[in-house]
Amino acid sequence: MTVQTERPPSGPTEVSKVSVEGKGKPSASRGGALLPYLLMLPAIGVTIVVLGWPLFNNFLLSFQNLNMRQLIQRLTEWNGVDNYKEILTGSDFWRVAGRSLVFTGVNVLLIMVLGLLVGLLLARLGKRMRFALMIALVFAWAMPVIASTTVYQWLFAQRFGVVNWVLAQIGFEGMADYNWFSSQFSTFFVIILLIVWQSIPFVAIYVYSATTTIPKELYEAASLDGAGTWRSFTSVTLPFLKPFLLATTFLEIIWVFKALPQVLAINQGGPDRLTEILPVYAYVEGIGNQHYGMGAAIAILTIVILLFITTFHLRIVLKQEKDER
Repeated sequence: MTVQTERPPSGPTEVSKVSVEGKGKPSASRGGALLPYLLMLPAIGVTIVVLGWPLFNNFLLSFQNLNMRQLIQRLTEWNGVDNYKEILTGSDFWRVAGRSLVFTGVNVLLIMVLGLLVGLLLARLGKRMRFALMIALVFAWAMPVIASTTVYQWLFAQRFGVVNWVLAQIGFEGMADYNWFSSQFSTFFVIILLIVWQSIPFVAIYVYSATTTIPKELYEAASLDGAGTWRSFTSVTLPFLKPFLLATTFLEIIWVFKALPQVLAINQGGPDRLTEILPVYAYVEGIGNQHYGMGAAIAILTIVILLFITTFHLRIVLKQEKDER
């Protein structure tokens, strides 16, 4: 006797069913891949309008001879690369560029070292002290640039400045009437102190946030291996913080390099234009001396220098990522 069983479904039917159910998936995946770019379009559009268009106009202006006469008469006088030739063949631009690089390097070094120390201090403090210190850091960070610059002008004022009064009270009587803005070194000292004070909160809070993500098991393993505080820092904390420090250093380089408000508000780049950095140099030549084409060319060259620094930094970051793989 034969026993009848159910007939298994045919292969083509299953294949066709799968193919029917799979319809539309490639297009859906393509739509999902395009979605991030579509979401970025508004931000890209705003960036082009707010930054790209003025930058393009500034680039065109750098090839023009535009002074007050041309501005009043609405004349457009193209002079080719004459502005760039005059700038690059002169000594003023290279002197200011070198000063800007040294100024940026000193500021960024102090900001990163002190910011790292304050960030590590935040990680060690108790909750109440940490909260109080973070509130103070946020207040210092949130203070407007011009407002904090004005406060520093009051602090270091020649006749009624708090700094001179304190120095005189502790025995430095010769500093009672000292003019901090009379020399290049002392003016730069005040400006660097101001910029470091403004920048430390960002680095400290960023470093503290990064330390909270370090697994505690790593420190326990290091202590079992006999590592002390310094060795735990160099073998656990610092390698883990390295990507964060590189990113923060890059942001601080850009922020310090274009520190126009602080330098201009403190002493207008004086005395005798000895504290001018590239943004201030472009402003003084363009707006102050009414050589608008020259100022635009200096601004474009400043952007080129920043792009070079950015490229160098990105190469370091990419090399680090390659080594970690």
